Amino acid sequence: MIDLYEYENNLYAQNINYIGGVDEVGRGPLIGPVVASCVVLPKDFILEGLTDSKKLSEKKRDKFYSYIIENALAYGIGIIGPEIIDQVNIYQASKLAMLEAIKQVKEKLPLEHVLIDAMPLDLDIPSTSIIKGDSKSISIAAASVVAKVVRDKMMYDLDLKYPEYGFAKHKGYPTKLHLEKIKEYGLIDGYRKTYGPIKELMEETK
Repeated sequence: MIDLYEYENNLYAQNINYIGGVDEVGRGPLIGPVVASCVVLPKDFILEGLTDSKKLSEKKRDKFYSYIIENALAYGIGIIGPEIIDQVNIYQASKLAMLEAIKQVKEKLPLEHVLIDAMPLDLDIPSTSIIKGDSKSISIAAASVVAKVVRDKMMYDLDLKYPEYGFAKHKGYPTKLHLEKIKEYGLIDGYRKTYGPIKELMEETK
């Protein structure tokens, strides 16, 4: 059984109190932004069942999201759009989103340490990069839920605007349904033009 509080408790024991958990979502989709979140939880924070957002049902994620937002000491959300993703690549764009989320938190409280899901960042405060951090750290798990719910909301908004593409179902990921819809209806604003399936489609329609 993984202790989700181990990383945080080790830092609390060193008298480090403001710990930010950082995660991003949206590296794989063909459309829309990559979204990152940084969440600072209070020491006594408990949320039974909280883990990596991908392992939670949508209903549970939405419920957890509200609880996290209400109880966090601070949180930040970084959003980097498809134009920047195409310019710098998705890895660098994910870093930019994380840095923006961290910056927002630092404006609210004196962040002392950052726990990051899998990605090393160049920061002026100590940080720890944890592989599969969203299922090993309570703070990163909270950040993964916040980022996922925020990005999914964007996909639901896009679905209202373009219902024929099925964004509410596939959330922009390259599913069979999504690829079929793109071929049928063509590209709309927001697609990542450097991504393979989109590049291929653009070549075909030249």
